[in-house]
Amino acid sequence: MEGIAGEVVAHVPTEIKVAVTSSPARGIDATLRLCEELGQSGFRVAPHLAARVVRDEQHLQDILERLYAVGVRDVFVIAGDVDVPAGKFSGAAALLAAMAELGHRLDEVGIAGYPESHPFISDETTIQVMFDKEPFATYIVSQLCLDAGVIGWWIGAVRARGVQLPIHIGIPGPIASRKLLRIATRIGVGESTRFVRGHGGLLARLFLRGRYGPGSLIERLAPHLGDPESSIGGFHVYTFNELATTERWRRETLRRLES
Repeated sequence: MEGIAGEVVAHVPTEIKVAVTSSPARGIDATLRLCEELGQSGFRVAPHLAARVVRDEQHLQDILERLYAVGVRDVFVIAGDVDVPAGKFSGAAALLAAMAELGHRLDEVGIAGYPESHPFISDETTIQVMFDKEPFATYIVSQLCLDAGVIGWWIGAVRARGVQLPIHIGIPGPIASRKLLRIATRIGVGESTRFVRGHGGLLARLFLRGRYGPGSLIERLAPHLGDPESSIGGFHVYTFNELATTERWRRETLRRLES
């Protein structure tokens, strides 16, 4: 969104790694420009590199060189939400293989995980594809999920398949409850919306407060966070561009833990 670089600079400390999403409407250049702006301000950025917006190997090489020139050493590779691919890459696996062939100089490469059913792909397929992508990646970020039980099951399924990459669990930051449910429904987080709507007391509390906070979700995930076999690398906080609120919550939470 317009002006988001200034919002990041105003509210987010530079030691926090910032993910820059890939917008189907705005295209890859918007992602690259924001990476350049944030890099110049001292931030470590991890752009989403969507396979379906990359035309061919030369386009990919140009993107990687542009990112490298501004100090980006970490990318998050996804298929992307574009209905018709711009070129030869229809999914993340093909793009990852092409990146390896080009000899990218990145230190970190992230791939997506789906604790809940993907709108178009079966659970078994998403976990198998993750296994296929593992040789090209260094970490996994999970899609938004509000149900700790589903997240725990998924972590076990990923590990049972033999995937050992560290998992960064995707959680929502503080956000207006109605907005969260609207976003979750739009991106296909089905079990989470059913979970929230099926817990009337929870839903009532959400709407009485008017905002969702991730504290209770984090508490329910505690057994997995301390389990070495889960190999949890940390949290990936989905801010939905509510940067000031999310950073305030993060600092308050750390203060409470330290005290």
